[in-house]
Amino acid sequence: MKYNSSKGGIVSFLLFCSVSLFAFQGQYPYPLKSFPISMERINVKMVYMDIPSQHPNGKSVILFHGKNFDGAYWRDVIPVLNDLGYRVIVPDQLGFGSSDKPNIHYSFHQMASNCRALLDSLHIDKVTVIGHSMGGMLATRFSLMFGTQVEKLVLENPIGLEDYKTFVPYTDLGTLYKQELSASYDSYKKYQQTYYPVWKPEYEWLVKEQAAALAKPDFAETAWANALTYQMIYEQPVCYEFKNIKIKTLLIIGTFDRTIVGKGRLTKKLIDEHGQYQKLGKQVHEQIKGSTLVELPGVGHIPHIQAFDSFKKSIVGFLK
Repeated sequence: MKYNSSKGGIVSFLLFCSVSLFAFQGQYPYPLKSFPISMERINVKMVYMDIPSQHPNGKSVILFHGKNFDGAYWRDVIPVLNDLGYRVIVPDQLGFGSSDKPNIHYSFHQMASNCRALLDSLHIDKVTVIGHSMGGMLATRFSLMFGTQVEKLVLENPIGLEDYKTFVPYTDLGTLYKQELSASYDSYKKYQQTYYPVWKPEYEWLVKEQAAALAKPDFAETAWANALTYQMIYEQPVCYEFKNIKIKTLLIIGTFDRTIVGKGRLTKKLIDEHGQYQKLGKQVHEQIKGSTLVELPGVGHIPHIQAFDSFKKSIVGFLK
């Protein structure tokens, strides 16, 4: 989505952001706000939730979602953090959810810079960062770039614990785009079913949330953004830099998780050798000096959905 960069165009863009948010509510548990960003010669908007605590402790936390999700799936986590006194900021990254999906060079560095700019606009100087899945890769990059502004770091079943491009065959963007265009409700569900040891009806809403994009007129833009962000994950590993994290860190690892980005392109032998979170979690724990590792046996890729009580106990104990 492009906007005129003239003064009048910017005013119209800001008005658009302020009046059109009602159309983006979906499953979001709190009102959406919009943060304008100018990048790569276009103006775009990043949507976010900003939820204050009724008993503020003066601290803030930002939540980074995974690739097949948006900020809505943090809906049960937000009240827990509010109860601890935290102001909670929940952005949809550019390319995801209700944020714009521009045709740009996607990078974790740019995403981290966007989030830092959002926090600056909210006058938040220090923040705790919680990232799940792809959000864990972003949380890692954010912490490496802005370490002095990060109070604590939580990585929940992050992807990128290994360098996918060393064992997953390369796929060009055109092919990735065609695959994304061919997505269906059933294909989304089949993939999300791999996140859990046992599928339950209460997980269905997450499929509906992802599949809602299929019926939108801009689905082609969504598919292209999905392809570009797959490429971002594939080409921009963070696993070599965990040793550089100096922040107090909590790793929450569902040990049943077998997520591999590009898994469908692998032989059974390679699948058996990689994506073993019961091993990968321990390896990252050793690399991040002084980190705390919480392993959740029998839990898959999304502990805060599958094992909420265990996730909550881990978070509360770490943040108190």
